[in-house]
Amino acid sequence: MRQNAFPSPPTAAPAMPLQFGSLMLAAMLLVSCAALASEAPWGHARTIQQHYAKQKVVYDVTTGSEATMRGVISRAMLLADLSGSDPFDSKVVIMLHGNEIPFFAIKNYPKYRELMQRAQSATQSGVIEFRMCRLAAESHDLKPEDLHGFVTLVPMADAEIVRLQQEGYAYMR
Repeated sequence: MRQNAFPSPPTAAPAMPLQFGSLMLAAMLLVSCAALASEAPWGHARTIQQHYAKQKVVYDVTTGSEATMRGVISRAMLLADLSGSDPFDSKVVIMLHGNEIPFFAIKNYPKYRELMQRAQSATQSGVIEFRMCRLAAESHDLKPEDLHGFVTLVPMADAEIVRLQQEGYAYMR
C-alpha cells in the first residue's frame, strides 16, 4: 500500500455548539463566585454609628515602647473626641508608672521631641491629663523638676488607680 507523499492539511475542529459555550461560561462564573465566597465565607463586617456618653477613664500604662506610648495617646485622644471633649463632663487620666517614664524627662526631650509634643498637645483640651507615680519616677532617678510641666506626680500609681475607680473611672490597660 502506497502512502500519499503529500498529506492532506489538518481539518479544523468541529464548531462548538452554542449551548456548550454558554455552559462553559456559566461554569467559569460559578467557580469565580465560589472563590470569592471562600475569601469571605461569613460576608463582610458592618459598621454602626454610635453616640458615646461622657467618659471618665484611667489608662494604666507601663511600657518601654515609644510606639505603644504613641498608640495610648492616640487612643486617649480619640476617646476624648468621641465622648465630646468636655473637660467638665469627661476626663481621661493616663497613669504612667513603667519604663515609659524616661520619655517624659526634660533631658530626653531631644530624643522624644515628637512624642512629647503629641503628649503635651493632648492635654490642651483639659480632658486628658498625664499622672505619674512619684515612686516609679524616683526609681528612674527623676524628680519633679526633671519632668515636663504637663505631668502631675501622685504618691503611688496603684493607689491613684484604685481611688479613680472608686470615683467611677473605667479602667483601661
